[in-house]
Amino acid sequence: MSLFGLGSRNQKTFRPKKSAPTGSKGAQLQKHIDATLGSGNLREAVKLPPGEDINEWLAVNTVDFFNQVNIMFGTLTEFCTPSNCPMMTAGPKYEYRWADGVTIKKPIEVSAPKYVEYLMDWIESQLDDETIFPQKLGAPFPSNFRDVVKTIFKRLFRVYAHIYHSHFQKIEFRLIDKAELAPLEDLVDSIIQ
Repeated sequence: MSLFGLGSRNQKTFRPKKSAPTGSKGAQLQKHIDATLGSGNLREAVKLPPGEDINEWLAVNTVDFFNQVNIMFGTLTEFCTPSNCPMMTAGPKYEYRWADGVTIKKPIEVSAPKYVEYLMDWIESQLDDETIFPQKLGAPFPSNFRDVVKTIFKRLFRVYAHIYHSHFQKIEFRLIDKAELAPLEDLVDSIIQ
């Protein structure tokens, strides 16, 4: 699957939003995230609710972060192109190369949109793998689950870093329609102020 219409296989702007099955523990935790995230208290929003399983909480937050980055980057695809962003960077000091350890073992230099495409494909494969992110209630998480989540968050943060260093002015100067930014309005407002 190609991300944001950059490849020939698919011409979608955004990937479909990932969500937990209705009525599942993950869906209940997502409601908690939605209720606390808009509170303005980030520490409270990420705090493990009493009595909840840490791995379940991490899984739901991983899916939520994936969705947020997907939406944010999707608003910038007309600006973040292979010609405008020939390397995946976060300012002049940081360059990120892609390797997934399976199909691409040695890190390769790619454009920012290609890096994000590879990343979103890789994360989607992790999220869809029920041995890593189990969907059945009570199914065990793998022993390396936190390592997988840590890698996903690290790589998603790189996308935010790239957006901040390379495309912040597009948000700051209102070059993106407010409707496009609506899902992340609170986050964007807190960055700009």
